[in-house]
Amino acid sequence: MIKEKTRRIARAGYVAADRRTPLSETAQGLMRKAFPDHWSFLLGELALYSLVVLVLTGSFLTLFFDPSMKTGPYLGSYGPLHGLTVSQAYASTLHISFDVRSGLLIRQMHHWAALIFVAALGVHMLRVFFTGAFRRPREVNWMVGVTLFLLALLEGFCGYSLPDDLLSGTGMRTANTIVTSLPLVGTYLSHFLWGGSFPGHSILPRLYIVHVLFVPALLIGLVLLHLVMVVYLKHTQWSAPGKTNRNAVGQPMFPHFAAKSAGLSLMVAGVTAWLGATAQINPVWSYGPYRADQVSLDSQPDWYVGFLEGALRLMPPWENEVAGHTLMWNVLIPAVLFPGLLFLVLYLYPFFEKWVTGDDMEHHLCDRPRDRPTRTALGVGAIVFYAVLLMAGGNDVTALVFRVSVETLTWILRIALVAAPVIAYLVTKRVCLALQVRERQLMRTGQETGQVEQNVYGAISESHRPLDAARRYRALVRDIPRPLAQPGSGAARSARVRSLLSRWYYRDRVDMPTTAEQRAQIEERLKEPVGDPEKR
Repeated sequence: MIKEKTRRIARAGYVAADRRTPLSETAQGLMRKAFPDHWSFLLGELALYSLVVLVLTGSFLTLFFDPSMKTGPYLGSYGPLHGLTVSQAYASTLHISFDVRSGLLIRQMHHWAALIFVAALGVHMLRVFFTGAFRRPREVNWMVGVTLFLLALLEGFCGYSLPDDLLSGTGMRTANTIVTSLPLVGTYLSHFLWGGSFPGHSILPRLYIVHVLFVPALLIGLVLLHLVMVVYLKHTQWSAPGKTNRNAVGQPMFPHFAAKSAGLSLMVAGVTAWLGATAQINPVWSYGPYRADQVSLDSQPDWYVGFLEGALRLMPPWENEVAGHTLMWNVLIPAVLFPGLLFLVLYLYPFFEKWVTGDDMEHHLCDRPRDRPTRTALGVGAIVFYAVLLMAGGNDVTALVFRVSVETLTWILRIALVAAPVIAYLVTKRVCLALQVRERQLMRTGQETGQVEQNVYGAISESHRPLDAARRYRALVRDIPRPLAQPGSGAARSARVRSLLSRWYYRDRVDMPTTAEQRAQIEERLKEPVGDPEKR
């Protein structure tokens, strides 16, 4: 009777809601939405579920954390710090770690989830970049993703600074130096944010509000917008038999995709809990409370801002005075102008490639990185550039371990910062073209079977078998633009620059052996979708 009554109440509630909202229509379309299946598409879900862990663990920590910068003697349960002058923020962090049941586990889960979140976001963006999934109609979604990554960096820095230990305080000193390096307004902005001269008395409460309210609200809102746009625009897919630029082939959202996604969420939560329980991270009691007259040795920030630390360490000590104002180029360029330029390039790249290509059609098939050698080489060069900066962020530790001079290592990394990305670009482009040449050879001769045959005359030869249909389809059904035609002598400078860049992007290409009929079929599979995107 109870089950029947519950069923009637639920049905009545659903009918009442459906009569007033398009509930059934929306649910029917959403539940049958096709999601292509590939492991690389799970990277975005890793970021999503690590964000869920962050929100849950962060909500628990807010119940016990006090962001106040008021100081007093420490009287908690950690004996080695008894009587030491500490801030309320540092004391409450120790209280969470040693006195709150499961507090240390939750705090370490929160930190590990933050690292996983930023890493998953970064790798997901690399997947989108290398596969060309940022092209029309997904330019706005790419910009939403870049904004999410930028907010994740800000959120991580705020959370990293809140415990007010000696390590995070050293990072806060660096942040204050970056703010004061801004011409004209730097000093005033520093006094406003810190509530006076460094270390001030207002920065931690303000960072706390930003960390638990403003940035999480923006993150959650942008994630929801990103998911809505993915559902509306449909997911990209890899080229395979039956998959074209006009359809979406995959598993329905319910029950297949929902079950797999729920399993992944539980795996993310389980791995994060295992890391929080077994892998110590950020032991603030070992660092001690922050004091403005002390700097911790071997201070390294979390990996996602390590590239900024490396840029600061590699920058020469350039300063000069203009009209009585000191311009700190050694801080302004690596910590303000460089990140600003980096994110500006990320925001504008889809439109830049669209301008170079002259392509205005929709794209729903993923590019294989080998088929776009210039784009792939640029991406690999950027990764190497980032890796050199990350290594430079720990040059003092590296010099100590390998017993080399810090100055010598700094100069080696300065040279590598210029030379290594160029070498990576050239090598990657050659590798991509070589892979295409190898693929063309396999399509002409077939794949080796490993069997050797001898004819009646004694000649020995290897036997080959044709490539399977899926591999042949991937090699043939690809969208590689032709370079734009070279403009005439009277053309505008922008047209000549555009043509030059287009030739640089698409001049080096490897055409696959195809018949006229095959080329017609390929063009049909790559045609732009037409009509309502929800009815494709």
